[in-house]
Amino acid sequence: MSESGQDNMPMRYKFYTTSEKAWDAMIEAIAGAQKSIFIEMYIFVDNTDQHNFFKILEAKARMGVKVKIIIDSFGSNELSQDTIAKLKNSGAELLFFNYWLKHTHKKILVVDESTAFLGGVNIHKLFQKWIDLQVSFTGPIVKSVIRSFAKSYDVCGGKDLDILIYRKKKNIFDKTKLWFLEHQQAKGKNLLKRHYKKRLAGAQKSIIIVSPYFVPHRWLMGVLRRAVRRGVRVEIMLPRQTDYHFFDRVNYFYISKFHNLGIKFYLQTEMIHAKAMIIDGEEGVVGSQNIDPFSFDYNLEAGVFFSEEKMVKGLRKIIEGWKKSSIIFTPEMYQRTWFDFFLAPIIRIVQSVI
Repeated sequence: MSESGQDNMPMRYKFYTTSEKAWDAMIEAIAGAQKSIFIEMYIFVDNTDQHNFFKILEAKARMGVKVKIIIDSFGSNELSQDTIAKLKNSGAELLFFNYWLKHTHKKILVVDESTAFLGGVNIHKLFQKWIDLQVSFTGPIVKSVIRSFAKSYDVCGGKDLDILIYRKKKNIFDKTKLWFLEHQQAKGKNLLKRHYKKRLAGAQKSIIIVSPYFVPHRWLMGVLRRAVRRGVRVEIMLPRQTDYHFFDRVNYFYISKFHNLGIKFYLQTEMIHAKAMIIDGEEGVVGSQNIDPFSFDYNLEAGVFFSEEKMVKGLRKIIEGWKKSSIIFTPEMYQRTWFDFFLAPIIRIVQSVI
């Protein structure tokens, strides 16, 4: 693991670049838990046979480890009732986040209140070989991740006072080189969106964005246009094909529009589900947020922002490696179909109200 400083205390971190690599590390961390395991996940189901999270979680709960799990009721609707029953019988607490048009899209694991994982990695067999991005870290910032978990835990009806007390603890933020931001339910608390706006608007040299889906909000469209006009080099990496044909058409609709502005698009030949950003080669972002209105306005999201030099260089190296297995978009790659003529007006209508 790499090391850096934070408030004069050691901080260790590591990036994982596929779902499978992240699962290996998460399983290892869970297996080594001595006191507590907190999980908040959008998709968390019991079909990853070689990575049997639920079996290990049950065993840990029976050993007396505090196991608290929050999953999105929509994203994790494939989780079997048998597994739910076994988990609850083991002593673990399982809560469902269930709100109309809102989802917990976070992918958080905290072990023993000292090591945290977050990023874009879900738990489902279909995602095992996907390119993705997860980061683990230690240090004071872990308390901020627990605070985010505690707020979701409260919303879902959790009663453990040892967890709920974290809701009022402050985020580690201003004086560090690694900090945590989130989008929770409370109105006006969308720190992720505000931070994206500020950092993108302030970019002077370069912007690199990685996302599986590219449905930019009106504010983001404006920020990127202005960045290009002031001479900022903007590069965006997306999958050549997503897991949904509909999003393929939406992605290419916007790729075509923004390519004409001078933005360079890299299309990864494999499915890439990572969510990352680098500004001016000096600040990096890894989190759960897609480039779409749901992530910035509705879903519960979480990300880490960092200016620590080695960490930014590490993320840049990962993205440069992905570029080598990507192709650069050219207009000949996008041929408008009847579906796009149907899709474009819908997108414009949605944009007008968001």
